[in-house]
Amino acid sequence: MKKIQLPMCETCKARLDSIFSMLSKEELEMLSLQKHCNYYMKGQVIFTEGSFPIGLFCINSGKVKISQSGFEGKDQIIRLAKDGDIIGYRALISGEAYTATAAVIEDSKICLIPRNVFFGFLQNNADITQRIMKLLAVDLREAVNKITILAQKPVLERLAEVLLMLKEYYGFAEDDPSLNITITREEIANIVGTATETTIRLLSDLRKEGIIDIDGKKIKILKPESLTKLANLYD
Repeated sequence: MKKIQLPMCETCKARLDSIFSMLSKEELEMLSLQKHCNYYMKGQVIFTEGSFPIGLFCINSGKVKISQSGFEGKDQIIRLAKDGDIIGYRALISGEAYTATAAVIEDSKICLIPRNVFFGFLQNNADITQRIMKLLAVDLREAVNKITILAQKPVLERLAEVLLMLKEYYGFAEDDPSLNITITREEIANIVGTATETTIRLLSDLRKEGIIDIDGKKIKILKPESLTKLANLYD
């Protein structure tokens, strides 16, 4: 991690996709003056499970995974984050320790908004408060959905759904059906909730069937409709 030239909130491209998109020019200028920004290289940790928050993290650019330690020390990825997303807000709002660890999976620029600054915005800006409440509600819904999926769906269905989720969330690279994220087989397995060996075998099967293609850590979605069918997502 290293400090970098501070990205200005007023000109931040990711802001349009963040909870701060509706702030006034004056509020954005004040936010720029009070935040800190650091550059994290792939694999570096932003915060750790069990530590206490000192502020709100906002992703200027890059990609982050949020994971919890499970049985026998095996990590379970519970969320992925990208440009414009905020992370660590649940622990910050509740005043409790982080229940997960955040680490970057691609080199990232991440801003830290101090606790007092963030709570000041919550007290004085109803729009941000409503957006945070919506995020918390979505988190709860997704947690319930994930429990249902892990309990009821076979591994292949879960894998197909994860690939579709990555497509929906990160999109494709330009002029290429490759997922716009570099992700390891182990990380995919941690999201699906299965062994890495099982994930590798199933990805190989999908490749043989022409549904996906694999080039190193890049995955191409060739037949999204087939993944939708495998994931049993038809109405």
